[in-house]
Amino acid sequence: MNRAPLTVIMLMRVFLPFALGYYLSYFYRTVNAVIAPDLIRDLDINANSLGLLTGTYFITFAAFQLPLGILLDRVGPRKTEAVLLIFAAAGALVFSFAESVGVLIIGRGLIGFGVSACLMASFKAFADWFPKEKLALTNGLVLAAGGMGAITATAPVETALQFTDWRGVFMVLAGASLVAAAVIYFVVPERPEAMKKASAPSIETEIRELGQIFKSPIFIRLIPFCVLSQSTSLSILTLWVGPWLRDVGGLERDEVANSLLFIAFALMAGFMTTGFIAERFSRIGIKTLTFSTGGMIFFAVFQIIIVFGDPSFALPIWMLFAFTSTTGAVAYAGLSQNFDSSLIGRVNTALNLMIFIGAFSFQWGIGAIINLWPAAADGRFAPDGYQTAFVALLILQGLAIVWLWASKFIWPDYKI
Repeated sequence: MNRAPLTVIMLMRVFLPFALGYYLSYFYRTVNAVIAPDLIRDLDINANSLGLLTGTYFITFAAFQLPLGILLDRVGPRKTEAVLLIFAAAGALVFSFAESVGVLIIGRGLIGFGVSACLMASFKAFADWFPKEKLALTNGLVLAAGGMGAITATAPVETALQFTDWRGVFMVLAGASLVAAAVIYFVVPERPEAMKKASAPSIETEIRELGQIFKSPIFIRLIPFCVLSQSTSLSILTLWVGPWLRDVGGLERDEVANSLLFIAFALMAGFMTTGFIAERFSRIGIKTLTFSTGGMIFFAVFQIIIVFGDPSFALPIWMLFAFTSTTGAVAYAGLSQNFDSSLIGRVNTALNLMIFIGAFSFQWGIGAIINLWPAAADGRFAPDGYQTAFVALLILQGLAIVWLWASKFIWPDYKI
């Protein structure tokens, strides 16, 4: 089927609405890194509870990934994401009125469920509407929109907290989510009927093919390292980097917000450039998955420096941590190159499922480990707790690297 050219009108009608949705998704994902001190102070939350409530976003997000892949094929990205964003708005409203950790968890869970389609729906819509040769550009740009969400959730939120509180911030987010839902529903064009029928295999076929994805040697080889690396990145960058800068780096609140701003800029720069770099490397014979795994090894190296280095010089390393973390996202494209095009949506959502389950587990687990050490009178958590938790994540990634190397002898024909 002929797709629309990448005109300004189509960018406004298809790209911008979905970019707005992913912008909000990443804002929600990272904002707790800034408001964590307020939550600790207002609701007397410890590290364990902070990790659990923030990580709830990831578990509800993950839980919907497999049905999401089917919905995107059958219902389409426009209706699917518009309806889900209404749940995100409801979650933000619940979060803003919460007076206990339990209600915060409910709100955070609704938010994670509500934004669970934002990236995958974007990819699906772009594949439906834009020329294939432009997908790397549009996909990279929507990831950059997520980076902008991460940026806005740092120093700008800290500035907003001078005029309102975290409850006010989430009330605004609730309204913004409803606006995004309306824009996507009323502005994005509906897919042609022929396109809907062409992308709707039977449920039995979809389930059988999903099983083939999970049993694929290339999937089994890569998944442990990719999942552990990306789960580490998400669990730290969306929460624990802020408290680390305060408790280990010794920064004051405004310094933490400004540092998070620089880290978010590095994250956005990574999203904007790593896909382009991987494509350039592929021209000289370096596979996309090779580039991605190499980048994830560098990512692990910067974790080692953070754990054992001088915290007073940590900001540049945290920025490199954020930048190299985006090389893991290149694995989506690398995996897609090893599967039939009809399976790409399910390959991506299957990978998403495991990454976000891991992110939930790690974010909560880091808090649980930190909580083993008593907090200071001013609410700061013990540096030893962070070091122990981060070392545990490094050990897991090290084991995954060993598996990646050893498994090549089991499946020599499936090279990464």
